Amino acid sequence: MDNAKEMKKENNNGNNRMQHKMLLDMIYIALFAAIIAVCAQIQLPIGPVPFTLQTLGVFAASGLLGAKRGTLSVLIYILLGAVGVPVFAGFSGGFSVLIGSTGGYIIGFLLTALTVGIMTDLLGKKLWVLIVSMVVGLALCYVFGTAWFIIVMNNQGKAMDIATALSYCVIPFLIPDAAKIAVATVLVNRLDKIIKL
Repeated sequence: MDNAKEMKKENNNGNNRMQHKMLLDMIYIALFAAIIAVCAQIQLPIGPVPFTLQTLGVFAASGLLGAKRGTLSVLIYILLGAVGVPVFAGFSGGFSVLIGSTGGYIIGFLLTALTVGIMTDLLGKKLWVLIVSMVVGLALCYVFGTAWFIIVMNNQGKAMDIATALSYCVIPFLIPDAAKIAVATVLVNRLDKIIKL
């Protein structure tokens, strides 16, 4: 009889711990989706593609939360924007932003989050892992977003070659994005030691 009570108590404790973890996961995912939305509003319109802190939010989310939760937070951010919530740069929203010339960079955030999350899940959160994963993730976002930009611009009748697209969409962002990687690396490295997510 006592064994049955003990087993029931252990099962209840296990269920409570699992529910607590699921609740915390949902809170963290929602929190980082909100952080990315706030980072999107900190912008400088320097050309067809505005400079924002979105990638900093994506780096932090995927670096701290890992592949599954980090990518989910980015996906929720994108879905909120797609349905019209003004979470994209300049308080914009709607599906038209995603299919516009800069939409490929927003969708490319998923590639960044997956890359950073998978690499840190597999190799840990050492500084070199964070830096390499963020550089690779950002490069994938650049490739996807720039290809999208070229296709959309050419479809709109505005002739766009790779060199011109790179001069608009990549080259002006290399130094600011390197700074964001440096800041995100330090943030993730420090916060991971303080709060275990």
